[in-house]
Amino acid sequence: MDQFFDPSSVAVLGASNNPAKWGFWLAAGALTGAQRRRVFLINSRATSIQGAPTYPGLSDLPEVPELLVISIPGAGVGAVVTEALETGVRAFLIVSTRVPHADELAATITAAGARLIGPGSLGLVDSANDLLLAWGHFTPGSLAVVSQSGQLGSEIATLSARSGIGISRFASIGGQSDVRAAEILDSLVDDPETSQVALYLESFTGGAAIVAAMQRLRAAGKPTMILTTGASNAGRRLARSHTGALTSAIDAVDAACRKAGAIRLSSPSEIVELAGYFASSWLPGGRRIAIVSDSGGQGAIAADMAELHGLSVDPLTEATRDRVETLLPEAGHLDNPIDLDGAGEKDLGVYARVVRALLTDDSIDAVVLTGYFGAYGEDTPELLAAELAEVAALGEAAAELRKPLLVHSMSADSQAVTDLWARFVPCYRSIDTTMRVLSLAAFYAAHSGRIAESLEQSVALTPWGTGYSAARETIVSAGIAVPAAVRVSHTDDLAEAVAAAELTPPFVLKAGWPAHKTEVGGIVLGLSDLPALIAAHTEMVGRLGDGEYIVEEMDRRDHVVEILVGGRQDENFGPIVMVGAGGTETELYGDTRLELAPVSRAEALDMLSRLKVHRLLQGWRGRPPADIDSLADVVVAVSRLIAGSNEIAEIEINPVRVAESGAIAVDALVITDPGEPAGSGDDTHLAQPTTDTRAQGREPRDPMTDSRTETSA
Repeated sequence: MDQFFDPSSVAVLGASNNPAKWGFWLAAGALTGAQRRRVFLINSRATSIQGAPTYPGLSDLPEVPELLVISIPGAGVGAVVTEALETGVRAFLIVSTRVPHADELAATITAAGARLIGPGSLGLVDSANDLLLAWGHFTPGSLAVVSQSGQLGSEIATLSARSGIGISRFASIGGQSDVRAAEILDSLVDDPETSQVALYLESFTGGAAIVAAMQRLRAAGKPTMILTTGASNAGRRLARSHTGALTSAIDAVDAACRKAGAIRLSSPSEIVELAGYFASSWLPGGRRIAIVSDSGGQGAIAADMAELHGLSVDPLTEATRDRVETLLPEAGHLDNPIDLDGAGEKDLGVYARVVRALLTDDSIDAVVLTGYFGAYGEDTPELLAAELAEVAALGEAAAELRKPLLVHSMSADSQAVTDLWARFVPCYRSIDTTMRVLSLAAFYAAHSGRIAESLEQSVALTPWGTGYSAARETIVSAGIAVPAAVRVSHTDDLAEAVAAAELTPPFVLKAGWPAHKTEVGGIVLGLSDLPALIAAHTEMVGRLGDGEYIVEEMDRRDHVVEILVGGRQDENFGPIVMVGAGGTETELYGDTRLELAPVSRAEALDMLSRLKVHRLLQGWRGRPPADIDSLADVVVAVSRLIAGSNEIAEIEINPVRVAESGAIAVDALVITDPGEPAGSGDDTHLAQPTTDTRAQGREPRDPMTDSRTETSA
């Protein structure tokens, strides 16, 4: 990326003397780096631009520029690029918009061995290399901004400058027609001026490369903070499984962040607030915090805000309470939050002493000081020296004990507030911001990224037949337990088929081809004997027509929890696996968790632990706990199927019925052709084995003895 961020020479085509035009700012910015590189300004109608000589055209330049910046009306860009390639230009920054046939132009550039950022880029900045090719002014600093929206990236840069963080690099990548976000991110891993990264993307095309780059940034100790737009529901409407319908692009981005050890935020201000923290403090070891306030009301609000943001405000240990009581002998009952109750007005030194006592407690991960501190010297100049001395003491305590100390001050920009930041103590204007930042930092600290197993793609899985029995065979081959079953057609003798398969009632009858059987009446449960099965089969065939039907032994175990386990190929990030509350009300509950596949057993257990229904799995109201380990094995198996197959587009088991004795999959769907609607009547997209489960050598499960009803999606 040196040709973009530290070129030996740069030419600006469309340079201007008019401050209202892009060409003015590009020329002015390029000239600020004239002591580091050769700068050529191209304008056929002006002899000089901002005091620098100009050239009428590319062919008039004394040398071929390493980087050509184009800022002319879009209609003229194609001809300029053709001329530039002929002269030997190999790096293009195209600011111009409405460029005709932009994709073809990008292909022409890359085919010539050249590189392109744009069209529609709002420029590049590298503070250390004196490169300023953008509109406006950029304050040097430690935050790199990579943005698909130049305007939003500029907002982040502006907020960063106001907060004192500043910009190391700025890259507006436009439509990513050639150079993509992943390449820019990779270039930041070894950039000594960059300590953290802000990334805004509207499209995560090539998501695996983005994840890999963010992992390398995390390993280098450089946090990546992501903004993205809300997910469209279009993908959900096209989904043919519950798994597809219940997951969004945002879910996949969040899963990618967890894998990469990055963090997704909601606004530019959140990025700058957290960036200030990352630049100033240590990561918390957990979410347990202590609160110190010089107002009971502010302490109570702080505690509410802490819990709102998922932080724990636990009672003080007896030893810590005793230490604090010796520092506040006139205080009444002391607990967390600690109310100084006027002690600060009597002796400013009490702030640092109490904070130090709390930071030494191993059961406290961070301390938040909220209230009037920071405003003493501003309102009463005679107290300024004493307050600044206390700021120094607070900074020393946090530095010595290497724990986060955050301050919420009623002052916005006093000398004490400025000194707090200088002493690496983050200070914010609102308690909501303070607690949110600390919560985000705790999340970042707890999600350092993971290395997923790389699975070799399988050979083609076809030839397959169609329907549910094929899906059964697929999951059985992955080691997932299913009920004993037999396939039958409308002409088979049910009595002979059931006897040959040694099935025992009650039975479940299923039509083999619908993706969602309940909606079409393609499933009948609780058939108590053979006559009931025959009657149900006759009725279903008469209603749904000829096709494959499956007779299964019914799972009648007691205290069963139904879980959905599914996977799909995400268009950006590849294979993903999802778990959720299962059964016919899956969409109603919307209780799901998603990760990039494959996942380990430990990761599968973590996914399950984050479900609301996890409490049911643990044993609810005296019920025995379900076999969560066997359920985790199903999640791992599905994740490996979706990650290791080059044909499976979606796979879903709904439900997996989990009880104390283990997990059994009682309905499954495998989709191999993403263009074919499930259950459409065309049998070319679902897999079909040639034998039933028992013929595969799988022993039937023990008969169940209670009247629990089985359900299926």
